[in-house]
Amino acid sequence: MDERARIARIAELLAARADGVDVGIGDDAAVLTAPGNGKLVWTIDEQVEGVHFRRAWLSWRDVGWRSFMAAASDLAAMGASPWCALASLVLPGDVDDAALEAIVGGQRDAAAEVGAPVVGGNLARGAALSLTTTLLGRCERPVLRSGARPGDGLWMAGDVGMAAAGMRALELGRGDEPLFARAVEAWRTPRALVAEGRHMARTARAAIDVSDGLARDAAHLGEASGVAIVLDEAALLDEGSLVDLARALGADPLALALHGGEDYAVVVSAPSPILGFRHVGDVRDGSAGGRLFLRSATGERPIEPGGFDHFGRGLAW
Repeated sequence: MDERARIARIAELLAARADGVDVGIGDDAAVLTAPGNGKLVWTIDEQVEGVHFRRAWLSWRDVGWRSFMAAASDLAAMGASPWCALASLVLPGDVDDAALEAIVGGQRDAAAEVGAPVVGGNLARGAALSLTTTLLGRCERPVLRSGARPGDGLWMAGDVGMAAAGMRALELGRGDEPLFARAVEAWRTPRALVAEGRHMARTARAAIDVSDGLARDAAHLGEASGVAIVLDEAALLDEGSLVDLARALGADPLALALHGGEDYAVVVSAPSPILGFRHVGDVRDGSAGGRLFLRSATGERPIEPGGFDHFGRGLAW
């Protein structure tokens, strides 16, 4: 199909509308009616082949799904409800019409999962496959990274380390082994914790989603709030399956949990427990220096906020 036919087919696949969307796909831009109360929360996320994923490890539907969920996770961490989205696709010449339909189908399914249909976007030819998702959400009070206070607990919804274990299994050619099925699924088809995000917004003082690795993202929260973060090793490894998977892969389970990335868990600072979140550390005064520490049975030590860095480590694997 040519560009015009492809855009028409995308519009057909993404036909759903959200409340407040006056004009969707088919015009020069989408037209929205802003809600009368609350805040609008916008985010943008790009997934680039060779940086965020390898095509050989994913179905075309997975490519579309995970690109949308990565953006939705940002809204979850703000306590926002997704409303609608824009999607930009850059396609190399070897992405045929069937592949495009599968990619868009993955976007559509992810959008339906979080309740935010794609209402517009752009389509272009390029050297590498790239998907950019702009997502708009609504909330009464956005939860920022900057509100953590000494004495708060650090609470987490979701798992850390599983996606990294799944990627390691794929890298080693062991992704089809039943032992790694859950971990591979965590990497291929992550889910943004939107409901958990809305729930924590009632009491959380600060929040962040875990996309670049727990250590790196927890350090971001600590820096934005001017506090120190103390992570609890035992709490991070209390799920035995990660330890077992790491052992089978010849990996360090703590390294997977701290530095793996792409988990899309939600970590929050709050003065009291939150239903659906488990205690993984604490917040304390940061005036003595240092932003990130690890507490274990043998004591406490500072750790580096290692994780994925687009301009430091380059590739995600």
